[in-house]
Amino acid sequence: MNKRSGRRRGSLPELRSAEDTWTVFKIMGEFVEGFETLRKLGPAISIFGSARFSPGHEYYDAAVETARLLSETGWNVITGGGPGIMEAGNRGARDGDGASVGLNIELPFEQKGNAYSNIQVDFDYFFARKVMFVKYAHGYVIFPGGFGTLDEMFEALTLIQTGKVDAFPVVLFGRSFWRGLLGWVKRVLVEEGTISPGDVDLIQVTDDPEEVCDILTRGREGLLGIEPLPPRRRRRRTTGKSGESSGGRRPSKGSGSSARNGRAPRKRRRPDRAARHGNRPRR
Repeated sequence: MNKRSGRRRGSLPELRSAEDTWTVFKIMGEFVEGFETLRKLGPAISIFGSARFSPGHEYYDAAVETARLLSETGWNVITGGGPGIMEAGNRGARDGDGASVGLNIELPFEQKGNAYSNIQVDFDYFFARKVMFVKYAHGYVIFPGGFGTLDEMFEALTLIQTGKVDAFPVVLFGRSFWRGLLGWVKRVLVEEGTISPGDVDLIQVTDDPEEVCDILTRGREGLLGIEPLPPRRRRRRTTGKSGESSGGRRPSKGSGSSARNGRAPRKRRRPDRAARHGNRPRR
């Protein structure tokens, strides 16, 4: 009993129960926001890597080029929305005129949203964010990174290995960086029998951004059995009566990425069923 208010204090289990209930609603809210924001997103690739690489670093620049090529090929790009490789992925996607999605996570350090995403969703919970990465991706491109990057890679491999999602390409970028880990996987995990020899084939490695695009395109056409993506049309510069160029300028912030592609605004566009559902991991 609280002597001042005369009211009875709740027990610790009661307080925890009330807090857990509100946590459930908060988690539900993150899933709903993610699903509603991304449900009209077309074919996409999730890109992962360290938040600690800056512009000018070989892996940062390679990520920009890879994302740009993917975007020009017709893919949309999803990243964690932060700095480093995530920023590079969003930057390249924006340069290629595709949707540049940033799934930002609130952290006490290191993670701040970058300025290159044109679709952004903020999360408090890693697991809700992870669902969005795999649900809307048709392939993973994994650049060198730390624990978070390894976590995303091994979770994707586990989901594919166990059949919880339809198989999709998992491409590691940077042969020298990944050589030691892959050697350990083959030398220890395979030889000890903790994974099957064929499980190693789920991983592909390259140093070439163009090869990344080729691998993902083959994965879409062959493994997933659907047609290749039409290349994203580049806008032509034309001069109107006023003398202003009608192409080459970025629209204002309010016009959205769909305006850049010459389509109706995103909120009014209704993509065909195949674009929304044709090539997603099964749930």
